[in-house]
Amino acid sequence: MNDRILVEMTFPGVARSVSLARRWVVDALAAAGHRETDGVRLVTSELVGNAVLHTSSGRAGGVLVVKVFEVSGVLARIEVIDQGAPTVPRPREPVDCDSHGRGLWLVQRTSIRWGVRSAALRWNLVWAEVATAEPGDAPARQPGGVSPDLMR
Repeated sequence: MNDRILVEMTFPGVARSVSLARRWVVDALAAAGHRETDGVRLVTSELVGNAVLHTSSGRAGGVLVVKVFEVSGVLARIEVIDQGAPTVPRPREPVDCDSHGRGLWLVQRTSIRWGVRSAALRWNLVWAEVATAEPGDAPARQPGGVSPDLMR
């Protein structure tokens, strides 16, 4: 891989970190010359929000780590490492009346590919690669959108 890490930051596991991380990621990508960041905004919000809501990172004193990689001039990877949970993150098909549960479903549909690495209750690393160029210039989304390492 020729991925280049742009930035890495530790955030407290609180709701306010969602907007802070989103802004920080977009600023880092803009500084590196990436033009289209709408997908990155959504993916960052969902991954950080899920870590705060559904993992030990959201407990008192919890933290999460956000890393931003440049995969190419038109593709970025966002990684969120949390402090673990009893379950592995999985997308589910939302029902119209659901008020929650669309996060990974949105990540799956917004990203080129995504995946999860997990170490039981110790940590989860959820990542997504997102196009940062106009649709005609961006790489094609991979079928299914989920990386083979989902359960690794």
